[in-house]
Amino acid sequence: MVTPSKKSKAPVCRLRPYALLQACALWTLFCLALWALHDGNHIKLFQPTRPKPVQNNSSSIISAFDMGISDEEWERLQKAIDWPIPDQEITRLDQSTSPVHSTFSIVGLKESYKVGENIYVTITARDHNKNLKRYGGDFFKAKLFNLELKASVYGEVVDHRNGTYSVALLLPWEGQAQVSVRLEHSSEVVQILKKYRDSSFPRSHYNGYFEGPGLNKTRISEVVECNLKWGADGSWRKGDCCCEYKDIRTGTVWQCERPKELSCDKLVHHSYGHLESPLNHFEQQLFTKNLTNIAISGDKNIINVLPNTASIGTMEKCRSGMTTPVPAGFYLKDVWKSFVCNTRQFSPAQMGYCLKNKIVYLMGDSTTRQWFEYLERNVPGIKRMDLHTPPANGPLMAVELENNIIIHWRPHSVPVRFMAKIRQSVVALLSRAPETTVIIKSANTAGLKNIYQSDWHMLQLDTVMREMFRDIDGVIFLDVWQMTSCHYLREHIHPGPVIIANEVNMFLSYVSPTCSLFKLILFHKENGKLTWAREG
Repeated sequence: MVTPSKKSKAPVCRLRPYALLQACALWTLFCLALWALHDGNHIKLFQPTRPKPVQNNSSSIISAFDMGISDEEWERLQKAIDWPIPDQEITRLDQSTSPVHSTFSIVGLKESYKVGENIYVTITARDHNKNLKRYGGDFFKAKLFNLELKASVYGEVVDHRNGTYSVALLLPWEGQAQVSVRLEHSSEVVQILKKYRDSSFPRSHYNGYFEGPGLNKTRISEVVECNLKWGADGSWRKGDCCCEYKDIRTGTVWQCERPKELSCDKLVHHSYGHLESPLNHFEQQLFTKNLTNIAISGDKNIINVLPNTASIGTMEKCRSGMTTPVPAGFYLKDVWKSFVCNTRQFSPAQMGYCLKNKIVYLMGDSTTRQWFEYLERNVPGIKRMDLHTPPANGPLMAVELENNIIIHWRPHSVPVRFMAKIRQSVVALLSRAPETTVIIKSANTAGLKNIYQSDWHMLQLDTVMREMFRDIDGVIFLDVWQMTSCHYLREHIHPGPVIIANEVNMFLSYVSPTCSLFKLILFHKENGKLTWAREG
């Protein structure tokens, strides 16, 4: 929910994202919001989950119609996330793609290149018996890097569906570079991920807490298992087993086992329970660490990149309606250089200037809490308020009185791990408040590569987000997938500080584009006299 401060005459704008559990999604996704007080502008940033269509079995979750998208849009979404998988399940481990025997090569390697040129890489997949794979579906990641320069750029892998793959890698910096290719998941693992994503197996469970009066003025407390109901016939519990709590706006049903003593209206809160793996013994072997997220061998030649008189990049001001190219940018000396628009690095003083008279709402998971903590550390004079809440779970609040800056963070609503129907809410918001700007923060790569948290799932979610919001005027897409995929830091569900800094700087470039160009005049006392200096 977003509300203006008492100083603002802007209309109240409310957006309430609701939770929807899907068999495919175990990701902590989030939304962020910012209200600009001084000029009545609305800026909202959301990261929604992947919507799911009607299944071809009785365990349907939600229909395309219920999600508010047309048949044509639904077909477009299906095409966007299409991923080749084996036409049958393998029966032996040695039939799967091997990270040891799969290789990559640079096509037509030259002695030198110029900045702005491309190199081309071919990836060849083989099984554990060194046999060429005859089908695609492997999940490879590719990048160009230079550790000394702290430089890297993302490369998109194209699947030719015959066991070979190709990558075009831009050469955006002067100096030397090398290619890196990793096998994140074999096609056989992707087949498993897709199978359980599309199933009704509840991999995540929750606890519901009921409290109420008992006999002789005593208090009764009961804890039962809860989850989301996936459809009329797709419940995780059958029959008249449960208490049901339906959200009238989304139709989502939260379901708890019926307490033995208390009535259904005595539910007071819920918490995360446990994970449950659907994998059998053979499937578990395919997910082992020595087969997952492994660098494959290939050309380790040093690529020499010479300067070029023609410049690369853009000086265009950050705004809505801009497309995200591949690559979306690159790192050089740990600074992200965007190809989307003219982003910049903000000093603490500049952050304070850009956020002056604004309230920032960060609603979501722990990666949005990272943004809160970054701003808390870097905005001059900002102090965290003691709300007597857990620091990990929030809600949290920080205030800077001199410049009238308020920053909130809170986890998104029940259940903590799932969100949906964001598109409908965004469309409704833009309809009633067309001056609002919506910013979609993309998915980021994660450290774990298992049945619960896989970058393949996240990439699918990311693809759907792009497709669902690409035709909505006033929506900005903030791509951090490439930023986390190509960086030298070890991938983690919580990106490292240098990545978070670059994400927030890119966000600020969109929040107030003039901040990315201004020369800030700083006044300070020196020898008892008021003087000034420029920064920016």
